[in-house]
Amino acid sequence: MKSVPIKPYLLRAIHEWCSDHGHTPYMVVAVKGTMQVPMEYVKGGEITLNVSYNATRNLQLGDDYVRFSARFNGVSRDIFVPVGAVVSLFARETGEGMAWEPEFDGSEVMPERVAPLRAVSSEPEAAPAEAAPVDAEVAEAEPAVARAEDDDDKPTPPPAGRGHLRVVK
Repeated sequence: MKSVPIKPYLLRAIHEWCSDHGHTPYMVVAVKGTMQVPMEYVKGGEITLNVSYNATRNLQLGDDYVRFSARFNGVSRDIFVPVGAVVSLFARETGEGMAWEPEFDGSEVMPERVAPLRAVSSEPEAAPAEAAPVDAEVAEAEPAVARAEDDDDKPTPPPAGRGHLRVVK
């Protein structure tokens, strides 16, 4: 009988535990080959990604790959990494989680035919401005560095006045 890897099950369990307890799940990925990650945020051959439901869209923690769409510096990007490249998954607030050795067995090369991410719901898709997830966070203040490079002038202050909230039933 073929041995089934336990790592994908542990990833899903830790992610669920973090989400259930109000923690932010962070995933560290060892980058090698042609993985689909934002290379400008890779440091030391690794990237740390916020994989919470608020920061991602269409998150799929599959048996072979982790796939989702997220916004980096306001630009939506599709992320695609093999499970073997995941080094750790932990709660940002407490540091609790698990770590593994990366397993590079040729699966780190992205398959040529990867189906595009599709929304799971049967509802019509809303306008991009409404459906856009919160900007994905990259640990250790990397987004702030990237934003500082993109913005040569000072950021504009928020509009004056009170915020507007709407009660949705």
